[in-house]
Amino acid sequence: MTEQETTGQETTEQNKNKKVWFITGAGRGMGTDIAKAALAAGHAVVASGRNPEKVAQAVGENENLLAVKLDVTDPAAAEAAVRAAVERFGRIDVLVNNAGNFYAGFFEEITPEDFRAQIETTMFGPMNVTRAALPVLRAQRSGLVVTISSTAGIAGGEFLTAYAASKFGVEGWAESLAPEVAPFGIRTMIVEPGFFRTELLTPESTRYAESTIGDYAERTEQTVTAWKGMNGLQGGDPAKLADALIQLAELEEPPLRFAAGADAVGVFETRATELRDQADAHRELSSNLAHQDA
Repeated sequence: MTEQETTGQETTEQNKNKKVWFITGAGRGMGTDIAKAALAAGHAVVASGRNPEKVAQAVGENENLLAVKLDVTDPAAAEAAVRAAVERFGRIDVLVNNAGNFYAGFFEEITPEDFRAQIETTMFGPMNVTRAALPVLRAQRSGLVVTISSTAGIAGGEFLTAYAASKFGVEGWAESLAPEVAPFGIRTMIVEPGFFRTELLTPESTRYAESTIGDYAERTEQTVTAWKGMNGLQGGDPAKLADALIQLAELEEPPLRFAAGADAVGVFETRATELRDQADAHRELSSNLAHQDA
């Protein structure tokens, strides 16, 4: 075989394995790392964010990169971004719902407006983008929808009422979506990261509820101080998570859920034990609630 033939064969194989990744929230944090990892693996990337210029700057110049404007809370913007992706690359193979923010605080102190804003971004946001992309994936009879959730979508906790509500919602939506789209060759994967050294706890991403109720004041101060001190010191490496997602996306059957980080594995195991214990705690009472037909 000649050198030219060998090179042509390699190029054909590379094109065969090349996928088009559509990533939301790619202007900073984990989204940037995922975009860079996908490009490094030889894939094409549609990197989206509210400011496409900042997205392009963060990810870096690459002929396989398309930076598009997208506010995930705007369904029309999601449709426009998907159209731009298809116009440029002809298809979408992997959709990564990554864009997010964090409204933290005790339930009584989070304003209804902020609670709704959390749901709009981290629950309805992935739904908006996925709804726009699904017609493309169905037409292809293939695709993978990856949704970045959180261990807060597995186990709630104080100061997390808005965030956990959105993540629990995303978990139920994505799990229920899986059997709906599986007949079309489309898979879904929910990713539950633990604490990663991303920008989630920075002032740009986190908004703390104003402390207005004396009963919560001491715990609010302690929690905010602890979380601010944790920023930049989280144990998880987002670049390693990005590489892991590239590997998982290559599987013929990606997992429905992926516990991202040793701390996330611990949350999974603890939650599983808690659910078993709760099922056993009142098993007899729970099991004797059937209607007694005559």
